[in-house]
Amino acid sequence: MSDLFKQLKYDLPASIVVFFVAVPLCLGIALASGAPLFAGLIAGIVGGIVVGGASGSPLGVSGPAAGLAVIVLGAIATLGGSWEAFLAAVVLAGVLQIAMGFAGLGGIAYYFPTSVIKGMLTGIGLLIIIKQLPHALGTVPDPQDVFGVTGIESGALDTLLAAITPAALFISALSLALLVSWDAWLAPRFRIFRLVPGPLAAVALGILLGTLMGNGFLPLNLGAHQTVAIPVAESVQGFFAQFSRPDFSAFARADVYTIAVLLAVIASIETLLCVEATDRLDPQKRITPTNRELKAQGLGNIVSGLLGGLPVTQVIVRSSANITFGGRTKLSAILHGVLILVCVAAIPGVLNLIPLATLASILCVVGYKLAKPALFAAMYRHGWEQFTPFVATVVGILATDLLRGIGIGLAVSVVIVLYHNLRNPFTLSQHAPSTDEYRIRLAEEVSFLNKGRILQQLQLIPAQSRVVIDATESKSLDFDVHEILQDFCAGAPARNIAVELRGITFKAAI
Repeated sequence: MSDLFKQLKYDLPASIVVFFVAVPLCLGIALASGAPLFAGLIAGIVGGIVVGGASGSPLGVSGPAAGLAVIVLGAIATLGGSWEAFLAAVVLAGVLQIAMGFAGLGGIAYYFPTSVIKGMLTGIGLLIIIKQLPHALGTVPDPQDVFGVTGIESGALDTLLAAITPAALFISALSLALLVSWDAWLAPRFRIFRLVPGPLAAVALGILLGTLMGNGFLPLNLGAHQTVAIPVAESVQGFFAQFSRPDFSAFARADVYTIAVLLAVIASIETLLCVEATDRLDPQKRITPTNRELKAQGLGNIVSGLLGGLPVTQVIVRSSANITFGGRTKLSAILHGVLILVCVAAIPGVLNLIPLATLASILCVVGYKLAKPALFAAMYRHGWEQFTPFVATVVGILATDLLRGIGIGLAVSVVIVLYHNLRNPFTLSQHAPSTDEYRIRLAEEVSFLNKGRILQQLQLIPAQSRVVIDATESKSLDFDVHEILQDFCAGAPARNIAVELRGITFKAAI
């Protein structure tokens, strides 16, 4: 336990930043999911304390995920609007995730190429910036009115520019200027500025500006929808009344099991991809035990479902903020959950003073650090085989959603692999330029996709030649290729071609 607090001076400031990032996300995701707002906060608390404590990830932060918002919204509708029945599905999904962890399914994410992982991080960074523009400019009460949950809606830019609120724009501009100068100039030059994280200073500035506006000291005004809105309970009983309990009688419904399987699979994939991405961002390059992570996420979803919360996954936005602002161990994730719990229970009114424009500025900085232009240039220098799936993943995430975008990038990567496989089914060598002896050495994996190239090469072998077809290194030789080679051997005497086979035994013709 003492080891957990060795990095407290780094983890505490990072947890405060993650806390300020997590609160509006918890509320926004709950709103987008069609769930009670308090359900998002419960998921944030559970993701920090329960999952953070059980996880082996040193820097990953869990909570409600935007990638599940559409699924949750549809699932609640499928269950006839029964929130309690949906909570039963969340509990069951947690049980399935624990079973997946014990079954050793945590290595799935290792089969995703680096270009897709980097594209996911970049796409999320750009999406963070895009989604925060309404808050930064103070244009609409609900950012979903401008930007959909899964992508950019048509006419978004026109709507965005038509109703800019000067007060929100003023706060976001000053907050962004403070954050940039804090990292680039103040903290490197003055020790005192290194003791306070930039986002915390930005939040303090935002509260100050909002208070001055509210008291008439500045000729600007924020709307009620332009500050954090945490439910405020009138009493202890009122606070606990905001918790819901699952309806376990819903286990008799087949659709609950279908939803539970869907939640478990998608939440697990999203978690494992975020684990892979977080490990890549870790300055110490530590490796998270993925099977343990699935078990921790399963435990978190069981607890969240029992308390009335949304399903949880590891979330790259919060994890990257944790890394960016100095988190060292999983204590930062646990402390951010504790902070949400304490503040929601004790001082929700203070949190409700924070302008959303300030939080949007913090998130925009996080988004920019994930999607720096230098990353695009670096991926381009790696070649088109890396750059193409990278861009496809970014565009796919922006145009659709997280999982579909990853699927698009993965599909492009597979196409590139097939392209190289088609080009390299064999190597051809000639013993000497003056001889007519050729050697065709087949690759380890030769499928029906390669038969066109092999047939074309065999037809180019001149008459009066000797050919060695070597398959000794081939581990898999498709039946269609066997047939092509067998036909070539059968017709070779007519062209006076001598054929020697190595590592190939023909079966009787069908």
